[in-house]
Order: sequence, then C-alpha cells, then structure tokens
Amino acid sequence: MARSEDVDLLVFGAHADDVELSSGGTIITAIQQGQRVGIVDLTHGEMGTRGTPELRLRESRAAQKILGAAFRERCDFGDGQLRTGREEELVLIDLIRRHRPSLIIAPYPDDRHPDHGRAGRLVTEAAFYAGLVRIESGEKAHRPQAVIYQMMTYTVEPTLVVDVTKAWSRKMKAIAAYRSQFYNPASKERPTILSQKNFLDRIEGRARHFGSLIGAVYGEPFFSKQPPKVMDLISAFSGREVS
Repeated sequence: MARSEDVDLLVFGAHADDVELSSGGTIITAIQQGQRVGIVDLTHGEMGTRGTPELRLRESRAAQKILGAAFRERCDFGDGQLRTGREEELVLIDLIRRHRPSLIIAPYPDDRHPDHGRAGRLVTEAAFYAGLVRIESGEKAHRPQAVIYQMMTYTVEPTLVVDVTKAWSRKMKAIAAYRSQFYNPASKERPTILSQKNFLDRIEGRARHFGSLIGAVYGEPFFSKQPPKVMDLISAFSGREVS
C-alpha cells in the first residue's frame, strides 16, 4: 500500500502562484483522473512588490483547496536570491524521498527570473541525488521517472502539451485566490506586470495558442529532456486534421 504522503505528481514553484500560472490546469486534470498531487513552494515570497509573506501563505492555501492538491509545503530558500547549496539540496532530497513522486514538474532552468532558473536546476539535481542510496536521510532512496519543466516567462518548443480545457475555469479561480498579486483597481500598492489588467488575458492567450496546437481550447506546455512514451498513437493526435 502507498504511504499517505506518496504522490503521483509533485509540482515545484519558486514562489507561490508560479504553479497556478504555469501548471494549474495540469494539476486539476491529474487529480480529476484519480492521481494524487502535491505542491512545494521554495520561498516565502518576501521580496514580492505586493502583499506580504503571511498574506501569500494564506492565498496559497486558498489556491491549494481550489486546485485540490493533497498538500502544499513551503521552503525558505530565499526569495530574490534563491539558494542552491548542499543544505537546500538535502532538504529537497529528503522531501522527494518522503513523497516518492512518479513525476516532478519544475520551473524551466533558464527563465527571465533568476529564482525560476535556480529552482529548476536545484530540483533537477536533487531528484537525481534522491536516488543515490549512499546519501543518507530519514527516508529511503527514490528517484522519479522524470523531471519535466513548466514554462513561465520564456517560451521554448514544448515536448508535450496537456489539454486543460475542462480545468480552465478552476485554474483561473485558483489564480484569483492571489488577490494581492493580480489586477485590483482598488489596490493602493505599487503596480507590477502581474497586476496589469491585461496580464491574465496574456495567460489565456498563451493557453489558447498551445491548445490550438493539440486541437484543444486550452493547453499547458511542458519541456522534457526525454520524450514521453506514447501508448496510443491514434489518440495522441485526436481532434486534429492534416493542414
């Protein structure tokens, strides 16, 4: 029997709201398919222009409930200077071993925000080291099947696109849980790119673009260093026709 903390999918973000923006629909879709999903935020968001770490924590917990994730953990690796040393690596090694995910989603290791890139590289390396039995921790060695990367600011050619059409409205509700971060005409805080009125329109436009590539309304793109195994070639291309 699986332990109560085991998950099928473990999703990492450098900051609270990263996973909602990039992978929220995929999380919801996986849960609807009967999979167990966990979320890990690597920082407290203390360098954010708007809100406070305490508020971001409350918002992230509200978003977790909307997504339906089994748990959400928060590390303290330093917002605006995300640390990637051996101490942080060991924290993630133990965390990965404790939850034993089949698959990990992490930030793309080369993004405009340095914290995203650092997070992607740190999670990738920790996922490998978690499988080395001679690295001692309180948990048995475990190595996930793969680490795949969510896209944030920069766009790369995706290896796969997940159809999140049925999950889209809930994804947007989860994003809306971060009231301090996104468009709010009553807010007196300093404006940011995220708080601009058209920011969420851009998120939707991107999802519509990638959805159109797979014959869906909305899609979330991911990059993998190894191609996924396709068991049903016909279904993989359903909903499309030759141009």
